[in-house]
Amino acid sequence: MICVLALISPGAGQLGGSSSNPGPAASSASPLIVPGPPSAVYDGGSGAADAAPGLGLAPAVEPDIRRGNPDGVAAALADTSGAASAVAPTGMSAAPSAQEPPKPAAIPPLSATEADLAALSQSQTPSMQTQAGPAASAESLQSQALTTEALVRDDASAQISAVFNAVNTYRASFGLPAVKYHATVAAMAQEWSDSIASREVIEHRSSFWTDPRALSPTNGAGEVIAVRWDRDAAQLVEWWKGSPAHNAILKDPRFNVMGIGITFTDGNWQTTPNRYSMWGVVDFFGYGTLPAGTTASPGGSGALPVPAASVCDPLVRHMPPTAGLTAAAIKGPGDLVSVNSSGELLNRPSLGNRQFGAQQVIGSGFGAAKEVFVTDWERDGVFDVLAQWTDGRVTLHSGVAGGGFLPAVTLGQSGWAGMTLALGGWCANNRLPQLVALDGSGNLWLYLNRGKGDLTERTLMASGVSANRLAMVDYDADGFQDLLARQPDGNVRLYRGSGAPAPRAESRALVASGWTDVTSIRPLRDVTGLNSTGVALRRAGDTVQYWDLSIGTLATPSSVPGAWTGQRLAQ
Repeated sequence: MICVLALISPGAGQLGGSSSNPGPAASSASPLIVPGPPSAVYDGGSGAADAAPGLGLAPAVEPDIRRGNPDGVAAALADTSGAASAVAPTGMSAAPSAQEPPKPAAIPPLSATEADLAALSQSQTPSMQTQAGPAASAESLQSQALTTEALVRDDASAQISAVFNAVNTYRASFGLPAVKYHATVAAMAQEWSDSIASREVIEHRSSFWTDPRALSPTNGAGEVIAVRWDRDAAQLVEWWKGSPAHNAILKDPRFNVMGIGITFTDGNWQTTPNRYSMWGVVDFFGYGTLPAGTTASPGGSGALPVPAASVCDPLVRHMPPTAGLTAAAIKGPGDLVSVNSSGELLNRPSLGNRQFGAQQVIGSGFGAAKEVFVTDWERDGVFDVLAQWTDGRVTLHSGVAGGGFLPAVTLGQSGWAGMTLALGGWCANNRLPQLVALDGSGNLWLYLNRGKGDLTERTLMASGVSANRLAMVDYDADGFQDLLARQPDGNVRLYRGSGAPAPRAESRALVASGWTDVTSIRPLRDVTGLNSTGVALRRAGDTVQYWDLSIGTLATPSSVPGAWTGQRLAQ
């Protein structure tokens, strides 16, 4: 357990900061300040945390933190000005100034790394997102002996509005967009504010972003806490502005929703040195799509909103398939499938270590197909073929475990000839693969997989997209599918996914160039080892290359031997 004794010169109603004229020391019975988990990003955090994009926060002014004495004997702490400060023996308090209270203690902010949020998204299911709250958090609060008698249930709406307005006025001065408000997030912040005020402990809730009331953030999470001896809530924001790490949270451009918790107590600095008069907790989150119930200012119900319907929502749940593929036409996710000039469907099974077996004819009649795609469309464990035809149709050819394919089923009747397509598991909460289509106007659409039903339900993912070839693959090895968009000039832009319909809101990184001669991009798995990822390219000169992606970036390519003349690679 970490104890914090903050003996800082007094200043009326202020938090933190040093003084050139130190006054009498604060009480030795300082509040307990508990750091967060190792994955948290604090002022001056670990190197691993600093490497997380957008979370490299500068050190803030922190209170002196030392381990508690098991015998209860307080150690002497140095004043921040360099002058010595006396500490009273256990059970006694140093005499405070007659005019001004001591400065309250402070705690660094807590942030979620991108890895934390990625792990959260991967572990969630739709049913998890509608629970009232995580059992661990509830048990944590219930296990504490909360002295709620000390809380004063006065209306804090004015203080909440003061914090909200001060934060957004400050952001506006830097040209940053306003952060909106969500009552559900606020209910979570208020619960924690009440908890720490009741226990007289300044600490963060570990992994607060995993609480269902956080509404599954995808683009950052941060929490700031402060306390005061008065009820001037705007001064909470003023103190955060003066701490580099807290200031970085306030100015983070990724955040677009906040929730505020303000708690009053009957404490005063003369008789209850740990029971601050006002406690404030603000939780900030970034979302690719604002959650239902978001408002422009504080107010509204704290109940969990009904999630908006999404094209990613599964119609039914699918368990991981276990079908044996020894006799199947396509035997694994690393097989190279192609169409020859006669319209025959060929397969070169992956043998591992970038090796492929001899080509085998597994189908015919694909000569008029514009593109052919390999996927387990029905999630039955057997690989299928989707064909996009020059007459505008899209058909499904379901694979059979014993070999061959079932008769074709039409999924799209017409209008598909001008689309640029990609297939894969774009949605994190849906085990079925999805179809992404780019139209001639630069609109990128995500289509719901209805099995053998028509491809009619869709949602707009992005607009203004320039590409004449797409491929869906986990490029950056974060567990989410991304889109590689090959542009007419041969440059390849990366549209990173987060498991939601829309790609991440960020600039589109240039990840490759000189791909003007690429006619097919086939995502592959298990080519170099179990769970390895890569792409095969069909290029001019009748060559096929394999580019490994297992380290989160394109590695040096290797050539795939074989007679590729007249063959088009399936995607």
